[in-house]
Amino acid sequence: MSINSREKGKKGERELAKILREYGYDCRRGQQFNGLDGEDVVGLDYIHIECKRVENLNLYTAIDQSKRDSKEGQAPAVFHRKNNKKWLVTMELEDWIDLYNE
Repeated sequence: MSINSREKGKKGERELAKILREYGYDCRRGQQFNGLDGEDVVGLDYIHIECKRVENLNLYTAIDQSKRDSKEGQAPAVFHRKNNKKWLVTMELEDWIDLYNE
């Protein structure tokens, strides 16, 4: 991964955490504060956030990464956006149904 890609990823994590804080959630970049491997943004209960700030994204690879890194009781989710686009969230249907039924 190039330095520019890494920096763009960090910037995306900070941006997403800020937006989630604006919605009232106590979120922050995971690795920046506590060094947890695989946790891009922490602070949403029961959700493992994989943050991707890229132009071309293989969603299945990203969701597999989120599933691999998530802990017991966490629903894996990919929060992603391209330049000049809004943030999107992708997760498996079963996990979304569980959230919706809560």
